[in-house]
Amino acid sequence: MLVLASSSPRRAMLLEEGGFSFTTLKIEVSEELPLRVEPKAGVKELALRKAAAGCKAWLKSGGSYDDVVLGADTIVAIDSQILGKPMDSEDAVKMLQQLSGRQHEVYTGVALVNGKGRQENEAIQTKVYFRPLSLQEIQTYVASGEPMDKAGAYAIQGGAGKFVDYFKGSLSNVIGLPMEYIGERLSAWGVEHENIILREVKDGLSPFKGSSGGIVAP
Repeated sequence: MLVLASSSPRRAMLLEEGGFSFTTLKIEVSEELPLRVEPKAGVKELALRKAAAGCKAWLKSGGSYDDVVLGADTIVAIDSQILGKPMDSEDAVKMLQQLSGRQHEVYTGVALVNGKGRQENEAIQTKVYFRPLSLQEIQTYVASGEPMDKAGAYAIQGGAGKFVDYFKGSLSNVIGLPMEYIGERLSAWGVEHENIILREVKDGLSPFKGSSGGIVAP
């Protein structure tokens, strides 16, 4: 059995779209990291915290030691600075101004563990390029409320899709889970699936196709 140690609706959606059956477990862990931690190392640490806490809770509730627990965390980084979730609207505006007209990196840490002590931990990177943004369109987007619970203050599958010139890497990684990688690794752990590659992103919106006239780079 696959257990998702996350209450994120986006991660659950991605697993469902990938053809996986799973149980969701809400886990609360500290997301504090040391100052100046390297983004990839930091996001791997957070993912492993979630998976380890999820495994402990799952076993305590009677789960099997063979069940696979998946923990994940996504961060946005620019110039090695980690951008977490905005504290308020003003913070969200500042983050989007930082990203305007520049490349940034999105890392999703993935950790798989079971009750027998097996574990693996990795972070996948996607590079995202934003076109220059006006203050008015940033403020309009922030006023929609969408950025407030998102790392880097944006959702690529939502209203911020139009900000993207192009990206290099996995789209689903930016949304919250690198499904190409996860499908491959879960297969190695013996977790059955129907389709390991996400073909279409659905979040109550049209599938993301990049910005108008933009290039989506593999």
